[in-house]
Amino acid sequence: MVKHLPNAVTVARMLAIPLLVALALARRHEAFSLILVASLLGDILDGLLARWLDAATPLGALLDSIADTLLLYTAALGAWIFYPELLRTHLLAFLLVPGLWLAENAAALLRYGRLSSFHTLLSRVAAYALGIFIGVLFLFGFQPWLLYPALAVFVLATLEEFALLALLPQWRADVRGLAWVLRDRAARSAR
Repeated sequence: MVKHLPNAVTVARMLAIPLLVALALARRHEAFSLILVASLLGDILDGLLARWLDAATPLGALLDSIADTLLLYTAALGAWIFYPELLRTHLLAFLLVPGLWLAENAAALLRYGRLSSFHTLLSRVAAYALGIFIGVLFLFGFQPWLLYPALAVFVLATLEEFALLALLPQWRADVRGLAWVLRDRAARSAR
């Protein structure tokens, strides 16, 4: 029963999305912010639980990727509603994240017929950095010193995922990163 806990947290994050959308459309900033931050923390929690409980599964990785994608676009909707002036002044930065995310997901769907769900180390760092930026934005206001490093790590993580899409002929969840894939390829070639 405990092994299902990570997926339960992920499903709870997914179930929060309609509520977050409703709160954003109703312009309920405080409630939106608190539930959004709880969902961001849930993203960390479900991954930690999956690793601690040795309960990582392909289904869990896929559910996590879907929840992450929905949460990202819900946060973007909230930013558009609650911080329109911020979006106007930093439009490229705010379009880059959902645009690259959409492009990578579309490429994964074309390549494998499913989301990549690689969960590389770099993509986890990028998710934490973006989560910190988003949480701080909604709880305390805009901090540009958090936006640009998070954006830089996100772009690097997305480029790594595109490289993995090109290198991995078969879908695999939870790939550590490009360096590990290249090392494994070199080791296989040396045999």
